[in-house]
Amino acid sequence: MKKILFFVMIFALFSCENDDYIVLNPETSENQTYSLKTTIEPSELDSKLLAKLDSVTDGVGVSFFTLPNSDDYANIPQDPLNPITTEKVALGKLLFHETATGGNPTTASNLFTYSCASCHHAAAGFSAGIRQGIGEGGIGFGVKGESRIFNNTIAIADIDIQPIRSPTILNVAYQDVMLWNGQFGGTGTNEGTEANWTNIPENSLGFQGVEVQALKGQDVHRLLINKKFAKDFNYKKLFNKAFPDVPKEERYVRETAGLAIAAYERTVLPNQSPWQQWLKGDYTALTNKEKRGAKMFFGKAKCFKCHTGPALNDKKFYALGMGDFDDSNNAVVQDDTNFPDVKRGRGGFTNKPRDYYKFKTPTLYNLIDNGVFGHGGTFTSVRDIVEYKLNGIPENNEVPQERLHRLFTDVQDLTENQINNLVLFIENGLRDPNLSRYVPQTINSENCFPNSDAQSSIDLGCS
Repeated sequence: MKKILFFVMIFALFSCENDDYIVLNPETSENQTYSLKTTIEPSELDSKLLAKLDSVTDGVGVSFFTLPNSDDYANIPQDPLNPITTEKVALGKLLFHETATGGNPTTASNLFTYSCASCHHAAAGFSAGIRQGIGEGGIGFGVKGESRIFNNTIAIADIDIQPIRSPTILNVAYQDVMLWNGQFGGTGTNEGTEANWTNIPENSLGFQGVEVQALKGQDVHRLLINKKFAKDFNYKKLFNKAFPDVPKEERYVRETAGLAIAAYERTVLPNQSPWQQWLKGDYTALTNKEKRGAKMFFGKAKCFKCHTGPALNDKKFYALGMGDFDDSNNAVVQDDTNFPDVKRGRGGFTNKPRDYYKFKTPTLYNLIDNGVFGHGGTFTSVRDIVEYKLNGIPENNEVPQERLHRLFTDVQDLTENQINNLVLFIENGLRDPNLSRYVPQTINSENCFPNSDAQSSIDLGCS
């Protein structure tokens, strides 16, 4: 009788429209959760979009663009020299946000006030939320990083400010080189560039770009992770779990920390975005306008020519004539030996004229959270940058016309309504609303994060 009653209860609940149900099992006295997944057939619009995806991928279709789950390590691209493990990811997640890693400041008062996440935080889609990211020497945060400013009591030369707009770490697993010019990474794309690794000895270790950046970045951005750090802030056990095969004398060091951070970064995937849900068969995840925008993206607008694959980036470099940083209220141009001539993009690294003014294709996920676009941060809305690419008129007069890529100068004529739908798809369809799942609730130091300067602590509710 109990079994009959149990299944009657389930049947009654399943007649509702909710997806998840919690039912008390009378035989075990435990709650059991059941999910009702209603199968919705694709509409005519869905079918047209599905056919478009088949067309642009030679029949592969939705799987060509689908991101894996963040714990599906077997299907996340990874460096063979740094296999992803649960233990590495757990350690890297904390180290990435840990302000106690800010242990090598230029100005003593800035000790333990900044972290990797100062310029790559979830609130801004894992970008900085401002035109020019600020590590050490920044003050404040605001809500999405928009209120972080230079500390005017410190010389500008002593502030850790980025020479180019801080890119997101979303989907970095789908890149084999890092930075806008791709200078970090010793394999794949960077094979043959060995002569230009003078200031990047980490490239010679054979790691891909994500790992190299996680190593090099600790030095460039004045972080300090060593045995004392691991002991003082209770990280030794996490290092032990993440690197049990590494001798203890080599376990609590910059290198292992970098590998853990890189492993974590590779799992930061916007796989809960409406677009990803639609690709997996939830045809209600996108509005009809967003679906029409997706059709433009993979059709007439030709966005997919560069923005392709699961991460919507193709690992290539293009000259699109976008503006660079300039000396202004929200950007400061500095000479930095760690970064070759940033205005020349890929060519500043390779020293090849054919690479001048080319910059790496960025992923397009969660753009709306950041609010600043282009390698020089010269655009402040998704619509502005869409129209820029559709118009094909360069804003940077220093870029010779013959250097501009044909995909930029091949102007597309879209109606106002088509542009509106395209923008909606990029802004809403590609936005994962739950990036906070990649952020720890607390860090071992119990400091405020991603910044712990006095104003940031107020803004973030830590004081």
